[in-house]
Amino acid sequence: MSNLLVLDGVRLTLQCNHLLPTSIMTARDKARSRSGRAGLHFPVARLHRWLRKSGRTNRVAAGAAVFLAAVLEYLASEVLELAGNSARDNGKKRITPRHVLLAVRCDREIDSLMTNCLLPGAGVKPLVTSTISIKNVGTIVKKDMYYRDL
Repeated sequence: MSNLLVLDGVRLTLQCNHLLPTSIMTARDKARSRSGRAGLHFPVARLHRWLRKSGRTNRVAAGAAVFLAAVLEYLASEVLELAGNSARDNGKKRITPRHVLLAVRCDREIDSLMTNCLLPGAGVKPLVTSTISIKNVGTIVKKDMYYRDL
């Protein structure tokens, strides 16, 4: 009954961030999914079912699934945005696992969240050590040229 409100003798129901008289609510307003009501793309009902069947607790609040769906949707959108930027920087239009890896490893917060995750087919993060610097490569090339001249 938390979403029911009575003002001036008229029963109003709070739904989708606006108030509608209960008598005026149509079947279409009532039949919206929990994802639609929360404004999310991730499936709230499926996550709620998974939470209930996980066996960790006997009771799961309805808001827990909505919160979990919102957090997962935010993380997915953040990773996809960074991966899209990485793909665009490499001149590609399609996001590959390599772009996802580069995006995750370049962002400090997401990298700390996904330290133990492996992305198949993504390779490794490029690492240039101080021993392979431009100065050292130049001297190696000069030595090779010197030996070739003799």
